Order: sequence, then structure tokens, then C-alpha cells
Amino acid sequence: MVKHVGILGHSWEGASLCWREVCRHSNRLGHPAHPDITMDCISFEHCMPAWEAGDHEAARAVLATSIDRLARAGCDFFVCPDNTAHLALEAPGDPLALPGVHLVDVVARAAERAGHSRVGILGTRFTMRGPLYPRELAEWGIDAVIPSDEDQEMVHEAIFGELVHGEFREDTRRSFVDLIGRLGESGCDAIALVCTEIPLLLSPEDSPLPVLDSTRSSARAAAEIALGLEAMPTWRGSEFR
Repeated sequence: MVKHVGILGHSWEGASLCWREVCRHSNRLGHPAHPDITMDCISFEHCMPAWEAGDHEAARAVLATSIDRLARAGCDFFVCPDNTAHLALEAPGDPLALPGVHLVDVVARAAERAGHSRVGILGTRFTMRGPLYPRELAEWGIDAVIPSDEDQEMVHEAIFGELVHGEFREDTRRSFVDLIGRLGESGCDAIALVCTEIPLLLSPEDSPLPVLDSTRSSARAAAEIALGLEAMPTWRGSEFR
């Protein structure tokens, strides 16, 4: 029986991309239709003060409300394509109302399968400075490389000043390509695009390094779970993994 996918949206551009990719990947697998999908996306403004204050438990409460709604809508599991949100989902709290795809684990496994050993991390400042990617990649013997403070600021400002508003500028794309090139020169053999919207700015063909696209990877994982090709997730946030 095909499972009902819940998408926990945190920013609308990236959540929309995840929704489209669940449908597209289902079709690519030869399925004649996509799984049932319900999305819940509480306005980002309700979490932004918590992110700026580093209050992950407050952000988790907002995200948990969305997951409660997805459960009441009949979803079997959820996927959240937002990497920063996983910092909050791992904060202390009760088990989430649905099991979820652990996005960071999906990306780390993809890096290991591709044989990468040193991966540059591009995302929000919260994600780049957070513990999730260094921890998960290290489990597979892979180094996580974080850009310099100056480059982090460029990426973070582009995300919140442009990308989450659906604005994709050529000069910003060039800045990202230049940064990826420099990460390659420093020894990185892949780049992880771990902000939901960066894949909308930068295609694999643009990148000087192989790309790990967290948004599309999470959508593919959700489609395969829904179609019974992969096991149902068991992670319910915090330590409930």
C-alpha cells in the first residue's frame, strides 16, 4: 500500500521543490501516479526570533505543531527538506507525532556511496556552524569542511536576503561558484548544498565539484519510502532515532 507523505515546510521555495521532486521521482520509478502528499508550512516569521536567539526548543515547538497537523491529516511519515530545522527537531522534547526521514543522514549516506572523503558544507549560518553535518559525516569517515567566516556570511545573507524570497541572481550564482572552486582547491572532493533553496540557484552543471543536493535527496527518499522500496523511518526527533 502506498504511504501518505507529509512534508514539513519551513521556507516555501524549498518546500515547493521537495513536493515537486517527490512527484517526479515517483514517475521516474515507473509509478503511474505520485503518492498522496500533504504539506504544512507555518510562516517562517514565527521561528526566526528563536533561530537568532539559538533557542532550538522554541523552534521545535513550532515545527512540532506542523507535524501534529500532518498526523491529523493522515500522513504516515514526514520529510522536512530544511536542514536548519533539523537542529531544532533534535532538541529535547517529546517524540514527534510522526516518524520522519532524517535529512542529514540521507546526505551523509549519499556522500559515502559516492566515495567522497572531504565535503564542503553550504547552508545557513546555523547549519554551517551546527554539529549535525560534522557528526553525521564523521560516522562514515568523511570530513566536513566549513567555509571561512566571511564566506559563511555571504552564503547566509544570500539565503535570507534572496533565495527564500524566490530571488535568484546571476552575481550570487557566480559568488557561490567561486566559493566552491576555492573549497575544491583546499581539498574538498564534493559540495553539500544543505540549504533547501540553494539547488534552485545552482545546478550540478554550474558547480566545479560534484554536488550533494539535500532537497532532492530527501524527496527521493520520501518517494521510495512511500512506494515501499525503502523501510519506513523510525526517527521521531531528539534522541528517538
